[in-house]
Amino acid sequence: MMPKFLPIIGAFLAVAFASCSTQTTSNNQQAVTDTSGAGDPVETKAPNSNYKPAFEGQTRIAGVKTTTPYEHKVLFSSLDKPWGITSLPDGRLLMTQKTGTMRIATTDGQVGEPITGLPAVNANGQGGLLGLTIDPDFSNNRMVYWAFSEKVAEGTHTSIAKGKLSADEKKIENATVIYRATPAKQGGAHFGGRVLFDKTGHLIFGTGDRGDKENRPLVQQLNTSLGKTFRITTDGKPAPGNPFEGQADARAEIYSLGHRNPQGLALHPVTGELWETEFGPKGGDELNRIVPGKNYGWPTITYGIEYSGEAVGDSQTQKEGLEQPVYYWDPVLSPSGICFYSSDIMPEWKNNLFIGGLSSTHIARIVIENNKVVGEERLLANEGERFRDITMGKDGALYAVTDGGKLYRIAKK
Repeated sequence: MMPKFLPIIGAFLAVAFASCSTQTTSNNQQAVTDTSGAGDPVETKAPNSNYKPAFEGQTRIAGVKTTTPYEHKVLFSSLDKPWGITSLPDGRLLMTQKTGTMRIATTDGQVGEPITGLPAVNANGQGGLLGLTIDPDFSNNRMVYWAFSEKVAEGTHTSIAKGKLSADEKKIENATVIYRATPAKQGGAHFGGRVLFDKTGHLIFGTGDRGDKENRPLVQQLNTSLGKTFRITTDGKPAPGNPFEGQADARAEIYSLGHRNPQGLALHPVTGELWETEFGPKGGDELNRIVPGKNYGWPTITYGIEYSGEAVGDSQTQKEGLEQPVYYWDPVLSPSGICFYSSDIMPEWKNNLFIGGLSSTHIARIVIENNKVVGEERLLANEGERFRDITMGKDGALYAVTDGGKLYRIAKK
C-alpha cells in the first residue's frame, strides 16, 4: 500500500529525450527542489503486494525535479554488454564487458580496443565479467580489481581478482584470483558483483543468493559466502576489525548478511558509510545503509512476493533483529550500479544517490537527508535503456553504461 504524504503540489519529471548516438538533448524545465514541499511520487503503477511500509517515507516518496539545465549525450553505442564503469586518475573511463574484456574510453567518446588477459568468465545468464575498481594508488601501481563469475567443477563462484594494467593498456598482467565465494552453485543468477575500496584501503564487495530457493537458507548462515557483503585485504584475507572476527563458525571476511542480490555499492561522500541497493523478488527492491555485522533479512523478511504471486516464506516484512531497508520499490526498479554525486558543478545534486535502473529503464536520483529518502526523480526515462552502471567522472559529469552497449554522459549544460 502507498504511504500517506503531504498535499501534492508538483508532478514528476518526464524527460523527453530522443535516443541517438550523436545527439545532445537538454532539460531546461524549472521546478521545485525544496523537498519540504511534496510533489507527486514518481511511481504511479499499482504495487505487487499489499504490504504496508514500516515508516512514512519508506516507499513512494515525494517526487522532485532538477532545476539546473543539464544535457545528456550518447558518447559510444557499440560496447559489448558493459557491466561496470569507473574513472581513471587522468579522467578517462575504464569499463568491463560482460563477455570477459575491459575497455578504456575518453570523455568525448573515443573507445580503445578490448583489454585482454583476464581469467575466463562464465557469461551464462547474469554471470560474466562484472564490477571493477582501481587501486587508490593506481597512478603508481596500475592495479585493477574486479568481480566475475568463475566456472569450476562444482558450479560457479562469484570471485574477486586483481591484475596490473599494462603500460600499453592492451592487457591485464599477472591476473590473480584472490577470493572465491563458496560454496559454488549451479545456475546463472544472483552473483552480486560490485567491488570498491573503503577509506582504509580494503576491498568491499557483495554476493547474491544464487537465485534458487534451496540456496536461500545459506544467506542466513555465517559459514557460507552467499548473500553477504565482505571486507577483505588486497590479498584476499579477512580485513582486520570485521564484525565477526574471532567468532566461531563465522567467516571473518563477512561484513553484513541477509542480501538477495546486491548490485549497487557506494560510499557516502560525507559520512563514508556504505550504501547498497539490491534486487527484491516481485517488488521489494531495497536501498540499505550497511552497518557492519547487521542482518538485512533476506529471505526471512521482504516487501516483495514470489514471481508466482505467492508469499515469500511466512509473508513477513518486519522482525526483531533484522534491519529495515531505508527505502524500497514496488513495483521494482531493478537497481544495478550506483554512485553518489560529490561535485560542486551541480550543487542541487551534491550528495544525492544515482541508481541505474534495468527493467525500469531510467536513472533514479535519490535525495537523502539524515539517512532517510526525502525525494526521488527519474532521469533519461524516455531513452528506453537498461542502465547497468553509473559513475561520477573527474569532470563532475555522470557517466552511465547500458545493457544495449551505450555509454552516456550526463552533465550541466
